[in-house]
Amino acid sequence: MKLNQIFLAASLALLSTVGVYAGAVRDQHVEVELVSEVAAIQPGQPFTVALRISHDLHWHTYWENPGDAGLSTTLEWDLPEGFEASPIQWPAPIIFKLTGLTNYGYSGEVFLLVEITPPDDLPVGKKITLQAETSYLMCDDVCIPGKSTLYLSLPVVDDKPLRDEKWQSAIAKTREELPRPLENWKMAAYRDGDKMSLALTPSDGGDEALENVYFYSSDAQVDPNAKQDLKRSGKGYLLELARSPYAEEAGSLPGVLKADSGLGGNAVFVDIPMLEGPAPLADLAEGEQSEAADSTAGGFGYLLVLAFIGGFILNLMPCVFPVLGLKVMNFVCQAGEERGKVALHGLLFTSGVLISFWVLAGVLTLLRSGGAELGWGFQLQSPVFVFLLTLLLFIFAMNLSGLFEVGTTVTGVCGGLASRGGKKGSFLSGVLATLVATPCAAPFLAPALGAALTIEPGKAFMLFTAIGLGLSVPYLVLSMFPSLVKMLPRPGAWMETFRQLMAFPLYATVGYLIWVLAGQLDEYGLLCAIFALVVIALAGWIYGRWTVPGRDAGVRLLGRIGATVILSLGIYFGYPVTASTGFQWEEWSPERVEQLREEGLPVYVDFTARWCATCQANKKLVFSSQKVLDAFKQKNVVALKADWTNQDPRITKALASFKRSAVPFNILYLPGAEDPAILPEVLTPGIVLEALEKI
Repeated sequence: MKLNQIFLAASLALLSTVGVYAGAVRDQHVEVELVSEVAAIQPGQPFTVALRISHDLHWHTYWENPGDAGLSTTLEWDLPEGFEASPIQWPAPIIFKLTGLTNYGYSGEVFLLVEITPPDDLPVGKKITLQAETSYLMCDDVCIPGKSTLYLSLPVVDDKPLRDEKWQSAIAKTREELPRPLENWKMAAYRDGDKMSLALTPSDGGDEALENVYFYSSDAQVDPNAKQDLKRSGKGYLLELARSPYAEEAGSLPGVLKADSGLGGNAVFVDIPMLEGPAPLADLAEGEQSEAADSTAGGFGYLLVLAFIGGFILNLMPCVFPVLGLKVMNFVCQAGEERGKVALHGLLFTSGVLISFWVLAGVLTLLRSGGAELGWGFQLQSPVFVFLLTLLLFIFAMNLSGLFEVGTTVTGVCGGLASRGGKKGSFLSGVLATLVATPCAAPFLAPALGAALTIEPGKAFMLFTAIGLGLSVPYLVLSMFPSLVKMLPRPGAWMETFRQLMAFPLYATVGYLIWVLAGQLDEYGLLCAIFALVVIALAGWIYGRWTVPGRDAGVRLLGRIGATVILSLGIYFGYPVTASTGFQWEEWSPERVEQLREEGLPVYVDFTARWCATCQANKKLVFSSQKVLDAFKQKNVVALKADWTNQDPRITKALASFKRSAVPFNILYLPGAEDPAILPEVLTPGIVLEALEKI
């Protein structure tokens, strides 16, 4: 017996020296191996092993849900009789972005944990070998499928096994960071058509702050490329999600929730029933009434007061202040006018605000009657509206900065605002104030808005009227009492400084609207919108440079025409358009390639896969170009798609013939040419058009 113990101790020491695993396998850009938390195992006692993946710089593999593209890592075990393996325990992933695609996975070194349970009657002193085949997809600019067979050998002991010091700390750290159940919070999930939401409410009635919350759907129910909005709702939060168009019906919402602040600083495991219908407005997980509904208990008059106060406070919001700050200049310019005229401008401004709010209320009422679920600031859900509003405020800001002038002096500026703009200018100022105010929700305003979007139309119009009156009352009061206006500083050189200073809040608002556009457009569309601002700035510079008094009439005319043409080009270039190409691909096969080449037709072959993010980005960028589509049509190019999403020996063989083992891979067979032209991995419309010019 002592001899056996001595032999076992010596074996363990030897195994600890040479390693109790078969070793790492290097597969191009990743290294994989099976490692164990223990150096020996006991009969019937579960232990943890891990698939260790070490990635080269810039390379990554994928989580259990890869996102828009990719392929999840798998483990297929070949275990001795009586052994059982748990599913993979996935660490929380990170996000990889590529040209409008959102993927989930890992880089650097990661450990995917699995719990192994040996049988109770496992003989002591025996060495067992665990075998697993792992499949993975390694990606950078290209994606390469990988597969490795791994081994791990461990002795069996009858006493408490020794820890493997080499891997114990790394595995323990991974286990500590695994997503865990959410404590001290209640959760509920809701599905309403294509909209989904996750509600979180502190179970102890506390007020813990959450920041930068993101939900990783483990069963691909949630569209990974859609924006996730976190909104405060009563004592809790509502995370708004978009349902993936490829999602199947499911009765629950599984996944991982991460936050920069809150949730105990950990990734949280989520798997809760899915409730049908829209989420309540507040205290969602507790099933209580919404804040707006609770407010109604105080009577409709109470809601009107809240609406008025909220509208008034909107004047202090950054999105409204620039417009009202400009009106201060108007007050100064009008200070010398008759009281009746000043009051008239105030009433017209108020009319512009009220009519704009009534129009918004009417549109909301009509859309709601048609079944649309829309909320406050719904017009900012339209990229066209956001783009045009961005241009309007940008042009306004450039004028304030002095890039071009309505008048040549401060007096001219006042004249343009007070007399040349006249009554129409005051009315339109009220309209503009409403347009930039609606995205904001000031304190006291949320309950009133919640009710306005749910109660009968008549009362909703009254609430919108109260909000509009609150927004316009400062101007209205000053115009009704000119003595207050006279308390403002006298016109002077300070006005030019103030005028230029007021441009910066507008530039900040433009920056905010560009950020909104970033969540609505793909990268190319956003780039076009940003470049459009540059072109429009050029139009403003031309207008300011060549239309000033003192220039010849012909020069001023050419300046106006040139500015108008360039302004139009800028709007056209940046205008958000969702193009439908209607481009058709044929299925690739070697036989089809030969047939088309015998017919003398040019053939474009795209070796691709749904899990290849670069492949999807190439197609999205290149084949959204009308020039590329027109060139394919004019030159009778036949496009073949070799889809390697699932293993296909024919595609693998075809890639190998070009000494390739990864996608994307794009080639163009030209009529009469023996070998095809090979295109780069990352494509642009220009690269493809240049290749087509050789036909």
